[in-house]
Amino acid sequence: MKYKSIILLLGFLFFSSVPDIKSQPVTIKAEMNNRIEAMKPVWAWFGYDEPNYTYMKDGVKLLRELQKLSYTPVYVRAHNMLTSGDGTAALKWGSTNAYTEDSKGNPVYDWTIVDKIIDTYVTNGMKPLVEIGFMPEALSSNPQPYRHYWTPNTPYNEIYRGWTYPPKDYDKWRELVYEWVKHSIERYGQSEVETWYWEVWNEPNIAYWSGSFEEYCKLYDYAADGLKKALPTALIGGPHSTDPNNSDANEFLRKFLTHVTKGTNYATGQKGVINELYKQY
Repeated sequence: MKYKSIILLLGFLFFSSVPDIKSQPVTIKAEMNNRIEAMKPVWAWFGYDEPNYTYMKDGVKLLRELQKLSYTPVYVRAHNMLTSGDGTAALKWGSTNAYTEDSKGNPVYDWTIVDKIIDTYVTNGMKPLVEIGFMPEALSSNPQPYRHYWTPNTPYNEIYRGWTYPPKDYDKWRELVYEWVKHSIERYGQSEVETWYWEVWNEPNIAYWSGSFEEYCKLYDYAADGLKKALPTALIGGPHSTDPNNSDANEFLRKFLTHVTKGTNYATGQKGVINELYKQY
């Protein structure tokens, strides 16, 4: 298709508080039919709350289209990869029921829904940016109420429920991560899983995390320890925190970086999480 040149006339806004600035027209000419080179994106990342839409017809269609737009594999990150529930899709919600416990409190793992999500990524040439979260109901230290039902009018303080709390047993939390990674290697192969990225939780500096800062560091250490025990070469980063220009978010991130470089690892008792995670390099 041939495009005609587009001429846009823009006017500067005049503010009475700045009397020396006068409105002037500006002409911008865009030569749409003069191709210079192919546009290559500098990143290819996509994320969303609702993992159960992933493997549905329209979810697969959208993900395929996103991948076709990129010259490099698109990394996909979804919330609720460990959240408890029956897998029903809903806005700002999702569940996989990957972890439950039997009557004696023993872990029961079911990767059926998790596999459907990650299968969709891998079979379409995409890569998971695996978010380790949120807290399964059987493992939450404050499980009830657990699920929320979101509408555009739902106050945000009614969303963050039992899935936002620390685990009641950090050893079981570590083992959950270990079993997930081990299962992933068995299903997709080590060379594939080594190309994935892993993170612990989402925006723990705000209401997505109902524990303390110290409890988040402990959550991270135990998750990273389980991950690295299953796959020493796994790629794991820090939390996806909110805007670091915000003073609270900035302080959270700085404290976290101090913990992983100089603090005591809650899972191992050693100094510095980073040194242990990357000592093989």
